[in-house]
Amino acid sequence: MRRISKLTRVAVGVASLGLVATACGGTSGESGGGDGNDRGLAIAYDIGGKGDQSFNDAAYAGLTKAKDEFGYKTADIEPTEGETDADKEQRLASLAKQGYNPIIGVGFAYGPAMKAVASKYPDTTFGIVDSVVEGKNVASLVFAEEQASYLAGVAAAKATKSNTVGFVGGVDIPLIHKFEAGYKQGVEDTSGGKVKVVSQYLTQTAEEGGFSSPDKGKAAAEGQIEKKADVVYQAAGLSGQGVIEAAAKAKVWAIGVDSDQYKQAALAPYKRYILTSALKDVGGAVYALAKSVHDDKPLTGTQTFDLKVKGVGLSEANPEYGKIAGLKDAVDKAKEGIIDGSIKVKTE
Repeated sequence: MRRISKLTRVAVGVASLGLVATACGGTSGESGGGDGNDRGLAIAYDIGGKGDQSFNDAAYAGLTKAKDEFGYKTADIEPTEGETDADKEQRLASLAKQGYNPIIGVGFAYGPAMKAVASKYPDTTFGIVDSVVEGKNVASLVFAEEQASYLAGVAAAKATKSNTVGFVGGVDIPLIHKFEAGYKQGVEDTSGGKVKVVSQYLTQTAEEGGFSSPDKGKAAAEGQIEKKADVVYQAAGLSGQGVIEAAAKAKVWAIGVDSDQYKQAALAPYKRYILTSALKDVGGAVYALAKSVHDDKPLTGTQTFDLKVKGVGLSEANPEYGKIAGLKDAVDKAKEGIIDGSIKVKTE
């Protein structure tokens, strides 16, 4: 079941929201009280939590927009170290019992828990980011990450002087493979095979810290820079902050992910070297689902955010982006090709 039109109308532009998240743990928000008339939006964060300046913070931006616009009572809950699917299931069930609606699991890791919980609370709308969960009251919020990554690859190929660029993936899983595949194809198509891509995954599983260890990201980027990479793209959650730090220290380009990392306050010391970011409108997805519940027309099924509906994209916030010869024109041309179907982007 695919409903894209409704989502498109409400989601566009949320990726540009200024993120107001701060790095803190625990749970924030108020109880929905269990009253069916209270539509309290709740989000449960992925690994790395709030303050990652990326994926989770984008979700928080969507929550903030919905809270401000609809007067929602909200809750946003941090993950715990080493938690199990049973822990996630208990968290989602607790939010449902309290009356929150909708409830969104931020990240594919919530898949098993959501499948188990959603059927027990048929009057509550659930959402999951980056995974597909079947259920009459579940909206699966997925993205064409490979398309934004292709554009990042085009930018990298135009920006490199060494003809070597890097990719750092947080965890070696199919979702992150999409980022790598699109990026490599964009580099290849733009350079005609003249630019080499050096890739590394930080861990095999999320439990090993691939999405939550800036030190691992920094070490990986330093290794790629030693191999002459002068542009490094990271899809690594909180670990990506280490990649950006290493790139800035070496005075080479970093490419951010999910949020516009050039604009993030925590990354301000390194912003000069954040060439661009592959955007993923997680905030728009959160807001879209919140609005649908507010309007008594809750979205369900697979909701796809792609380049055509501006669910993904590439940031142009850094003034240096427009100064690199041919970069913007090449990205714009690639964007048109992806949208009109003349460019088919790989996912693996």
